[in-house]
Amino acid sequence: MARTADSLIAPRISPPDLPDVLGTAAPTRAADLLAVELALHGDADLAHSSLEQCRMSADADSVDLTGSTLMDVEMDAPRVASMTMRDATIRRLRIIGGRIGTLDLSSARIAELELADVRIDYLSFGGARGEDVLVRDCALRSLDMPQAELTRLRFENCRAGEVDPRGMRATHVDLRGLDAEAFLDVNSLRGVTMSPFQVQLLAPVMAAGLGIRLLD
Repeated sequence: MARTADSLIAPRISPPDLPDVLGTAAPTRAADLLAVELALHGDADLAHSSLEQCRMSADADSVDLTGSTLMDVEMDAPRVASMTMRDATIRRLRIIGGRIGTLDLSSARIAELELADVRIDYLSFGGARGEDVLVRDCALRSLDMPQAELTRLRFENCRAGEVDPRGMRATHVDLRGLDAEAFLDVNSLRGVTMSPFQVQLLAPVMAAGLGIRLLD
């Protein structure tokens, strides 16, 4: 069947391209790292670094990747209180398993990001420009997407508490797999795809926004 102009397009996700053999390196600020494995502990400072074809593990208080470039990077079962990727450039990043307190992707430029089976207390895409993002089997306490520009984002079997989409611009964003307790601004959900049941749950909020009073 031919694809219509308004057909929903799924994220185009491919696994990170990692070599069979990886070296080892210590995390340092503004590092230039290629084909290495990193074990992060304490307060790991990788701000403004370049990481290509790397695998990371983390049992850390904080991981600072502010302004970094990550290409073909995989992180396995991290346990991190705070991971900052503000203003980062990301191409093919996969995070599988683990627990993250805060994952801050504010103002990041994202192409191919997969979050799988991760528990995240606070996930922020604020002001980010993201393409091809898949979030599956994740538990999110709070999800922020204000002023984000998101294309081909899909949630699968995820649940979240409060979701803040204010000012979000969405193209091919599929929220059917996101069981959210509350959306702060339903007007900012323009362009997303939801199930009829999700829309039914949002009906009172939509009515209130339109000034409609609901009475039995």
